[in-house]
Amino acid sequence: MSNAHHADASPEQTVDPVEAIVALIPLVLPLAGAVLMFLLAFIAITMA
Repeated sequence: MSNAHHADASPEQTVDPVEAIVALIPLVLPLAGAVLMFLLAFIAITMA
């Protein structure tokens, strides 16, 4: 069969990339917001 090599992979060996990214969202989202606010304030002060 063509799927024979997938049968020996146990669930402990496979890492879902979506779950790895979702676990980092609570850290990345506030940092990205802080950087965005800093850049927008910097642009506003520079143009003023």
